[in-house]
Amino acid sequence: MQHTEVIGIASGKGGAGKTTVAVNLALALQESGYRVMLFDADLGLANAPILLGCHCPFNLSHFLRGEKTLAEIAITTPQGLRLIPGASGNQQLAALTAVDALKIVQAFSDLDETIDYLIVDMAAGISPAVLSFMAASHRRLIVTRNDPSSIADAYGTIKVLTEDYGLDEIYLVPNAMKSQLDGQLLFHKINRVCAQFLPRTVHYVGTIEHDPRVEEAHKHLEPLMTYARTSRAAKDFGLLAHAVTELTPLQEMSGNVQFFNDRQMRPVRATLLH
Repeated sequence: MQHTEVIGIASGKGGAGKTTVAVNLALALQESGYRVMLFDADLGLANAPILLGCHCPFNLSHFLRGEKTLAEIAITTPQGLRLIPGASGNQQLAALTAVDALKIVQAFSDLDETIDYLIVDMAAGISPAVLSFMAASHRRLIVTRNDPSSIADAYGTIKVLTEDYGLDEIYLVPNAMKSQLDGQLLFHKINRVCAQFLPRTVHYVGTIEHDPRVEEAHKHLEPLMTYARTSRAAKDFGLLAHAVTELTPLQEMSGNVQFFNDRQMRPVRATLLH
């Protein structure tokens, strides 16, 4: 039976770098020999195709209108990554309901593809669709920067996920930090507040350091992992991917309906793709 682990990536607010983390984590996992699919679940302002430098003939709006299946809108990016594209500038998708989100989640079980990891790049904020997708993931990564508004929004997202949805397996990813130590200190700062006021604490899975090559890669419409694979942040994404693959296998999930409900949890290292 296929094994697919689903990792939802959110930030609470825009500008924290969650799409950058989602795209480059997906590519780092792929470089490690895993079969990876990226779902661009930012359904109003989709940016993953831009960072990957690819054109998508169809997107999720075609699926929701019943014109295409998920398999028919999926593409392979120039980097070899499988992508389910969202839509940019689509007001209807930006206001996606929890029912529509559930329809999308259930449709993933119909995909006849061997996938080790599905990375779900969420929209900013805590809309019903975002919360539904996060609940349907097996693990949740919250991306934050070291500024008061980003920290407050990350904490607010964690609060809703734990108090209102009873979710666990929540991991913090400090982004654009001065150093690995600063990232760890930020994690401990946020986690102390979680321990004091929330039903459960969160976990640390890695820090992405500030690196000007990230912005350069964006301007060249190319992901960092291919634009500057030896850069400091690219190495951090490699470490993040390794940390993700080393996480303890899950025995049960805290959400209700999950992506790939019919597949077992633990990915097995695929035969290297090159």
